[in-house]
Amino acid sequence: MGKWQLVKLNFGRSSVHFGELGIGMEESKERVRSDTLFSAWVSNYARLFGKESVEELLEKFRQPKPPMRISSTFIYHEPKNKTSTKNDTIFYLPKPLKFPPNYQQDDDLKFFKTYKSLNYLPLDVWHIWYQSEGFKQGEDDKELTDKTNGNATGKLKQAGTFDYGEAFKHHKLPKVAIDRTTRATNFYHTGYVQFDWEQNGSSIKSLSGLYFLVYFEDNNEQLIAELKAALDLLGEQGIGGERSSGAGLFQADWLELKDASPLWENVVKPLDDNAYHCLISLFWDDDESILKRLIIDNSHSNYEVQERGGWFSDGNIRRQMVRMFVEGSVFPIEPQGKLANVTPSELINEDGSYKTHAIYRSGIALSLPIKVQI
Repeated sequence: MGKWQLVKLNFGRSSVHFGELGIGMEESKERVRSDTLFSAWVSNYARLFGKESVEELLEKFRQPKPPMRISSTFIYHEPKNKTSTKNDTIFYLPKPLKFPPNYQQDDDLKFFKTYKSLNYLPLDVWHIWYQSEGFKQGEDDKELTDKTNGNATGKLKQAGTFDYGEAFKHHKLPKVAIDRTTRATNFYHTGYVQFDWEQNGSSIKSLSGLYFLVYFEDNNEQLIAELKAALDLLGEQGIGGERSSGAGLFQADWLELKDASPLWENVVKPLDDNAYHCLISLFWDDDESILKRLIIDNSHSNYEVQERGGWFSDGNIRRQMVRMFVEGSVFPIEPQGKLANVTPSELINEDGSYKTHAIYRSGIALSLPIKVQI
């Protein structure tokens, strides 16, 4: 029987720089996607346990039932005006790309603008809209309309539905690059994200940061302990860009779901056989028969695709590009996914062997069951 856990990444005063394809150094995303987290995590596993161990680990992830599935990271926030107990933490999840049950599309002109702007929902709102009662006509639409008119009130406001952006701040730092040969200088800015924090005596308390869900296929205590050690090392090394400037340092806090919030255990429970599935990770598969089953037609699936690329850290060359389904995509069956081999052609010999080793990007999916309006 599988086991779920929630991992909070507390960055304290450390800023982060999460670049993505298509944005420059002056911009930074506020969170890291599952493929990037997986690559950084496994790289630190290799540093701790060596080449043979990591190859054995990757082989396990190439099996139909990988030992672990991880979500992308999402924002958690502990607003300062609430009492500091764990249950006050707001966990945001991506809004599924389909309307929730009871959403009236013919009468949404007054509140659709605000509804559309909500890319992430607090856990309790997400659960009610997509796993429980659904969209409440006369209540939710009125509160969304009030928000559109600048008078946000009610349960949606209290739940933090409109406060996603208050958990972090963007800032830029000026930098100068000096050419080693010509001594010519180049002035530029680098974008960072700072999560909310406060001074707590002589220590720093994180009031916001990132979290992700983990699903372990079985209770392999040794493997779980090794993965936790590798994540701790990643926290000391930093995740994302600008690590040489101290960015991306974090402490990982592993929690049972009920300790993070009692609601989480209900959120991950299977629904009935008619349930749809909302991605909370990236997903990739090259099996056309599986993709056809996932994408029946627009009435049963709704998805977005993004190109994923990046540099190979040991060689200053780009990894092969792959296109992946993103978080919030909805499918009528549970997506499984697999590792994508993105080894650059420069690192492959004529006989197909690798000059160093194969490079993978994780498209292993993690999803949650939901109800949607068809």
